[in-house]
Amino acid sequence: MTVETTIEAILAAGTWTQRIQQIRLVPQRHGTEDHSAIYAEVARELYMPHLAPDFAYIHESPFYETEHFFAAYDEAARLTAGFTRVAEGDIQATLMQRPRTLLVFRTLLGLTKEEFAHSTLLAGGPEELPALSASQIDTLERSPIDYQRPNTAAALAKATAQAQVAAKTITMAMDGELFGDAPPGLKSKQRKPDTEDGWNSVRDFATNGVPLRVFLHQRHYGGAFRQVLDATSTKRGDLIEDAVEALFAAHGISFIRTGSHNQADIARRFEVHVTPAPDFVVFDPADDSLKAMLECKGTNNGGTARDKALRFRSLKAESVRLGGVPLFAVLGGIGWARINDALGPVVRDTDGRVFTLSTLTSMLEVAPFPSLITRT
Repeated sequence: MTVETTIEAILAAGTWTQRIQQIRLVPQRHGTEDHSAIYAEVARELYMPHLAPDFAYIHESPFYETEHFFAAYDEAARLTAGFTRVAEGDIQATLMQRPRTLLVFRTLLGLTKEEFAHSTLLAGGPEELPALSASQIDTLERSPIDYQRPNTAAALAKATAQAQVAAKTITMAMDGELFGDAPPGLKSKQRKPDTEDGWNSVRDFATNGVPLRVFLHQRHYGGAFRQVLDATSTKRGDLIEDAVEALFAAHGISFIRTGSHNQADIARRFEVHVTPAPDFVVFDPADDSLKAMLECKGTNNGGTARDKALRFRSLKAESVRLGGVPLFAVLGGIGWARINDALGPVVRDTDGRVFTLSTLTSMLEVAPFPSLITRT
């Protein structure tokens, strides 16, 4: 049987089960010198088209969306009369009335929450004002639009102190008094278009708008969507695992997401000895027997995909040791477009049980899942 005939048989398979059967015949039909070419071509034709470019999307995060920021901005502009009343006392009064406006002033300074927190330590030190922590800043910036002033003396004193040190920090930074001159080869973060001339620049842009070229340059300078990507990095890292868990839960499939369990317990209960355990183990609750192992891997880097592919080699060996327990892969990211030494080997090690977020529901058609579904 020729390589071409084998590839055609795999591509022509009418169901996932038939495809897997054809892929499993490759070692019987061909010598090892042909395997890489076969798996690579199958990966290219059947699997690569479903790899979504997840870099094109970001998680929704209300704190970073326009509704929250625009509301804070409108309040800051209104309470400072278009950024014309910006003495320290004016800013303190603004922060007392609408704490979330701190988000606008901090963004004007180009500082992260952690950086602004340290800046309050510098600004408040001479007067022994209590510095703000990053978590306190976050709480203030997320405060509701219908914020009510504290109704106890202690709470009011705390809010006043927080507004005072924040206002002093903002004023000193905008006036160029907080950080001093930049060392040779460096420049102040306030040397950017909207704060180049302090509050005059702010007022000019607030009144006349920001030219598109300036707006785009600042995005280029700061990294496109960097803040929201950093803030949702955990969600992005768990994107594939969360989708798999939701699918299993919706169909009543018994599983363990192993990251939340003791690895020793997984080994003892199911005899899975590979370390770390696969991301998911699927079992039959009737006799607590292991039915499948599933590993999730996402990457937008080809080199990283190649390295992650090696994980499936060890999982394949464990699958064989356990008597042929089916091994599944759920992949994401264009890094897997690296075919020859990344995606192809994963197709080989899983016998073609490779899925993406766009084909995830099709996994339920493949054994052992049809017999494990208890809800539809």
